[in-house]
Amino acid sequence: MERITVDLPKEWLSVTDICEYMDVSAYVVTRVLRSEELPAVKMGREWRIARGDFENWLNAQRLASALRTRLDAK
Repeated sequence: MERITVDLPKEWLSVTDICEYMDVSAYVVTRVLRSEELPAVKMGREWRIARGDFENWLNAQRLASALRTRLDAK
């Protein structure tokens, strides 16, 4: 499985950046951030996510999904 790379020009991403990239709502992104599943920093009311952490999280989610699919097929 080829690794996903996030082709965005910023090192630090906002919730809006991730919403646009993933085509999901801010509620979905902030829920993941609040659960601490995706590493982030909060400055005041604004969340910032390192692009590398976002890539790692995406790839981990993808791998977990593929493994679940394989296990369900057995």
